[in-house]
Amino acid sequence: MQDLRKQFGEIDIYLFDQLLRGRVVPGMRVFDAGCGAGRNLVYFLSQGYEVFGVDSDPHAIAKVRRLAASLAPVLPDDSFRAEAVEAISFPDAFADVVVSSAVLHFANDDEHFRAMLFGTWRALKPGGLFFCRLASSIGMENRITRLAGRRFLLPDGSERYLVDEKLLEDLGEELRGKTADPLKTTVVQDQRSMTTWVLRKFNGAEQITTPQVPVP
Repeated sequence: MQDLRKQFGEIDIYLFDQLLRGRVVPGMRVFDAGCGAGRNLVYFLSQGYEVFGVDSDPHAIAKVRRLAASLAPVLPDDSFRAEAVEAISFPDAFADVVVSSAVLHFANDDEHFRAMLFGTWRALKPGGLFFCRLASSIGMENRITRLAGRRFLLPDGSERYLVDEKLLEDLGEELRGKTADPLKTTVVQDQRSMTTWVLRKFNGAEQITTPQVPVP
């Protein structure tokens, strides 16, 4: 058990599933949009992947830089930057895999959500894999309280921006992404619902700019 924890850290189990299926392999460039202290990056760092990340919390970036220094000392500190996912300074279409784990549901409103999503998507190469885990209303429709727009109060007391199946399908089409997996949703003891959304980026989709159409 300790060996597994040392090798994979606290990686999201659904991201681990992508590894098991051979969708993320050595030689790929991995970008974690909202990386926190690097809970999903231990394996990638230790196995020699090119790893990059952003997080709006400078303290989290300091921690992930220390993690990278211990596991992948060849990576420069600038691989991890304290900045918002809607305003990343990395080039467009530079990553083979983009990870967005428990990030997008912190959006303030529709405009903010779209800025975060499209800002993250721009970093992905054509043909690349977009892995996203975010809070949703799926399976929780009768247990959440609308605050404003898509902001809801959850039974666990938290406030989140919640997506649903139709919205994710519509956004996938708008992004020109191809569904790589069916949507998978976990309802956590009737307190919150987390959905896994995995897309492939069509060739040429890196040219997309953020539309001004509001989220339905």
